[in-house]
Amino acid sequence: MSTLAWKEINTVLLDMDGTLLDLHFDNHFWLEYVPIKLSKKRGVSIEDAKAFMVAEYEKVIGTLSWYCLDFWAEKLDLDIMEAKREINHLISMREDSIPFIDALKASGREVILVTNAHPDSLSLKVEHTQLDEHIDQLISTHEFGVTKESQELWQKLQAKLGFNPDTTLFVDDSLGILQAAKDFGIKHLLAVSNPDSKQPMREITNFPAVQDYRYLLDDISANRISP
Repeated sequence: MSTLAWKEINTVLLDMDGTLLDLHFDNHFWLEYVPIKLSKKRGVSIEDAKAFMVAEYEKVIGTLSWYCLDFWAEKLDLDIMEAKREINHLISMREDSIPFIDALKASGREVILVTNAHPDSLSLKVEHTQLDEHIDQLISTHEFGVTKESQELWQKLQAKLGFNPDTTLFVDDSLGILQAAKDFGIKHLLAVSNPDSKQPMREITNFPAVQDYRYLLDDISANRISP
């Protein structure tokens, strides 16, 4: 596991799904549960519904529509939030997330969640995890009208938060989004190698990567920053 330059890091920006929360809920919902709902509604096979959804996902991947519950509700004529609530028992934090966040906070660093998730999805997950009790600020990129894949988002986010890219750490499970952050100038980057607990760990070579944040706790506490 790569070592981060904690002495240089004052601000930590954290993704949500796959980074703090187990990505299994989202993967299961979009790849399995939505096709089941769609097959029942349209009277088609689950296989055909899955093929249809994959094709539709590919059309908008990385855009705001990809993450927009209103977009999918209208396109599929399904109550997406109701469907999410039907399986909300699958929403869960990674076991290592709270110790990591609390250690960051105890070390004097500002901790901000920046997610592409729709505000309704963010609210549902906060309701089930109480994530808001541990983090300084929760931000959905929908308020900016662009996603973390876009340089425009990073410009707007910096204007809102005033963070210094040289002293900021950004943690995400998406390698494409990490690259966008790097292109913007975020100096400290960390990838998550095991975002979905039901999937194998990924081998990541182009970014520092972690599989358990608890490996970082000693370094964080040893490198506190002054108030």
